[in-house]
Amino acid sequence: MNRNFYPKLEETISNLPIADIPENRMPAIEEMVKFISLKIKKGEEVRLNFICTHNSRRSQFSQIWAQTAADYYGIPANCYSGGVEVTAFNERAVQAIERDGFQVSKSGNGNPVYSVRWGENSFPILAFSKVYDDKSNPQSGFTAVMTCDHADENCPFIPGADARIAFRFEDPKAFDDTELEGEKYTERSHQIGAELFLIFKKVKELI
Repeated sequence: MNRNFYPKLEETISNLPIADIPENRMPAIEEMVKFISLKIKKGEEVRLNFICTHNSRRSQFSQIWAQTAADYYGIPANCYSGGVEVTAFNERAVQAIERDGFQVSKSGNGNPVYSVRWGENSFPILAFSKVYDDKSNPQSGFTAVMTCDHADENCPFIPGADARIAFRFEDPKAFDDTELEGEKYTERSHQIGAELFLIFKKVKELI
């Protein structure tokens, strides 16, 4: 396991609520574990594209936490995200990952590109809103991981995907501009982080 993580992020990881994951989340988690571990055992590249409507909150959290968990456990995986329309990586979500201990730098306006790092020597995770088939994402041989019900239900076919997995989360957008905003964004970040860390921990145990 790679331990060269920023100390604050290392603390967040150690406190992720893995023990609190409800039983009804386990089928999707086990499906992800089985799929990723089988890919690795067959010598195939693991490429996960997390898809949500606006690629602004849940899919961004998922890409960042999935890549971080894969790197943490030394799992060869490349993680991406996209949507069905372009908006921006929501600033509330950006602030949530900063609170968690990720180092984030911003370039541009409107739809900025955020460079997200888990440690001094980590490759940056480039986070910005894009459609799922953006040129920065794989065009074939990837797994479409659907993180919201709207995209899952309204995109029955994802061109180029060799598999599709429903891995849905509730949208923290419901709490925008309320007193609970920061708490709920962090809660969603930690839920997604916990589930993805559990997935890659189980994959590590199987390969």
